Amino acid sequence: MGPLVARLSRGGQRLRKADRAHPWVLDTAVVVLVLLMFCLPDLLHGGAGYGDGPRRFRLAFTRLPPAGMLLLQAGLVLPLLWRRRRPMAAFGTIAAVFVLQWSLGAALRADVALFIALYSLALHGRLRQLPWACGIMAAGMVLVAVRASAAVSVWDALFFLLSTATAALALGLMVRTRRAQLEGLRERAARLEIERDQRSRLAVATERTRVAREMHDIVGHNLAVMITLADAGVYATDATPERGKEALQLIGDTGRTALGELRRVLGVLREASDGPPVTPELSPQPVLMDIEALCAGVRTAGLDIVYRTAGDLGALDGGMQLTVYRIVQEALTNSLKHAGAGTQVKLSVAVEDVRLVIRVRDDGPVECPGAPNEEGHGLVGMRERAALYGGNVSAGPAAGGGWAVEATLDMTPRAGAT
Repeated sequence: MGPLVARLSRGGQRLRKADRAHPWVLDTAVVVLVLLMFCLPDLLHGGAGYGDGPRRFRLAFTRLPPAGMLLLQAGLVLPLLWRRRRPMAAFGTIAAVFVLQWSLGAALRADVALFIALYSLALHGRLRQLPWACGIMAAGMVLVAVRASAAVSVWDALFFLLSTATAALALGLMVRTRRAQLEGLRERAARLEIERDQRSRLAVATERTRVAREMHDIVGHNLAVMITLADAGVYATDATPERGKEALQLIGDTGRTALGELRRVLGVLREASDGPPVTPELSPQPVLMDIEALCAGVRTAGLDIVYRTAGDLGALDGGMQLTVYRIVQEALTNSLKHAGAGTQVKLSVAVEDVRLVIRVRDDGPVECPGAPNEEGHGLVGMRERAALYGGNVSAGPAAGGGWAVEATLDMTPRAGAT
C-alpha cells in the first residue's frame, strides 16, 4: 500500500501543478465528460425516462425535440466552463436553465450539472453566497419532486434529491477545508523556514561579534605590550644592552602568548570540509587567578600596577571570571596606550553585597583619541560583556587627574542557571 499511495500522491501533485499552469484544460475536460456521459445518451434515446425506461416514466415526462433538448443541454453544461472563476454566476445560470427545463416537464440526464455547480460553489465561491444557493437548490428540488410525482412518491423523490444536493455541498466544503488546512500548513512551514534562517543568521552574527571581541582583546592588549617593550628596548640597547635583550625576550614571550590565544579562538572556526576534523589545542579560558600574571606582564611594559581584591571571589562562575579578566585586560591596555610607561595604575576587584565592582584608575594624562563623545571598540566591548551579567561600565576623567574605569556586574544567579 505504501508505494501505491506514494505514486498516487505524486500523480496528484503533478495534476495540480498542470492544472495551475493550464486551468482551462480541466474545465474543458469536465464539460466534455458530462457531454459524453449524460448528454449524448439523451440525444440518442430522446431524453431521460425514455428508451428502455418503465412506461410510467415515459408518461410522466415531456418528450422534447432534438433542437430544444440540445439548447437545454448547452445551457446546463456550458456554464461549467467558468465554474471555478465565477462559481455563483455558473450556478445561477445552470439553476435558471434547470427551472425552465422542469417547468416544461422535461427530464434530462444533464441535470447533474446543477450538482456539479453546487459543489464548485461550495469549493471556490464565497461562503456568504451558499445560503442563497441552498435556497435556490431546495426550491428546484421541490419542483422536480412535484413534477415527478406521477412516477414516484414526492417524499421519496425529495429525500433522494436533497440527499444528493447535501452530499455535493458537503463534499465541496470538505475539500475546501482540506485545502485551507494544507495551505495553512504550507504557510507555517514557509514561516518556520524563514524563522530558522533568521535564527541561523542571528547566531552567525552573534558568533562573529563574540570572535571579534575576543580578537580585539587579545590582539589589542598584546600588541600594546609588545610596542611598549620594543620602544623601551630601542632606548635601552645603547645604554644597557642587557635590558634591550630582556625586552626582546619579553616581546617574544608576549607574541607567543598572543599566538596561542589566537589559535585557541580561531581553531573552533575551522570547517569540517577543510579536511579531517582536527581538535584545536585549547588552553583553559583566563580566570581571576590569571589577573596576577596579566599585571606582571603589563608591569614589564612600564606600568606600576597596584592590584587589590576584596570579598569572596572564589564563588564566581567561569563565565563571570572570564568577563572580569577581559574587562581588566582592556582597561590596562587603554592605560598602557594612552597614559604611557611610568604611569601608576590602581586596580581593585571587590565583592560588594550582590555586586562585583571593578575599578581601574591611572594617574597619567587624560587622552581621549577620536572625535568627542566617540567610544572606541574596547569600551563598547567592555559594556557588552558587562551587560551579559546585568551590569554597566563607566569611563572618564578621574577627580584629581588621570583616567578611571568602573564596571559593575550583578552576581545574582540568572534564571535557568545551574
